[in-house]
Amino acid sequence: MTPLVSIIMPCYNAERYIAQSIESVLAQTYQNWELLITDDGSTDKSVEIVSKYCEKDVRINLLVNEHKGIAETRNASIARAKGRFVAFLDSDDLWKNDKLEKQVTFMLEKDVAFTYSSYEVIDSQGNIKKLVKDDGVMHYNKYLKNTIICCGTVVLDIEKIGQVNNPIITTSEDMASWLSIMKQGYDAYPVPGPLHQYRITPGSASSNKIKAASDVWRVYRKIEKLSWLKAAINFICYSFNAVVKHVF
Repeated sequence: MTPLVSIIMPCYNAERYIAQSIESVLAQTYQNWELLITDDGSTDKSVEIVSKYCEKDVRINLLVNEHKGIAETRNASIARAKGRFVAFLDSDDLWKNDKLEKQVTFMLEKDVAFTYSSYEVIDSQGNIKKLVKDDGVMHYNKYLKNTIICCGTVVLDIEKIGQVNNPIITTSEDMASWLSIMKQGYDAYPVPGPLHQYRITPGSASSNKIKAASDVWRVYRKIEKLSWLKAAINFICYSFNAVVKHVF
């Protein structure tokens, strides 16, 4: 029997894209999944759109919360997860149809607990703007210097890793989560891709390069408690890799 995958989807005023995101889950060749959507106090038609999908497919589950931010919203879905595997998909991003099948098969065959993949960056219309390639097996010290793991590419084996929660910070909570897992000794293994499409729209947090860089610095200093010197060295490496890999 194929293991259950719990898909974690936070939602906040996502009426423009969330149907596309859900459809990319429904189109998966791997069908043993549950989609756990937590709405973070949306004021648009997001809840209405998701509710219609819940009526059509019992694998889709919606929880409506007051506005609390991305970290607590993801954690609310994780708390309801029943699957051996946990995957992440934001409400404006898309998966390739074979994403789950490829990653779960790889993880079972290779006996690894943490995988990610290359991904495509798309614009508001879904046009592919660039490809961000994986950088091989990622361990803690390497990831500090090259924060290339996109949240929507990640699949975790909870049976091996144990309970996973995002730290309650306003930005870069996914980066902090991956570092926490890696500190436990779980490296992130790349699965041949790209398997994910990451959407960047004008004015989005992801499109703000200065903010993205400051978020990384904040994780170094506030979460990882790196010395100023060690944080600076890693930040220089991160900035170089961001340019070389076209992360921005």
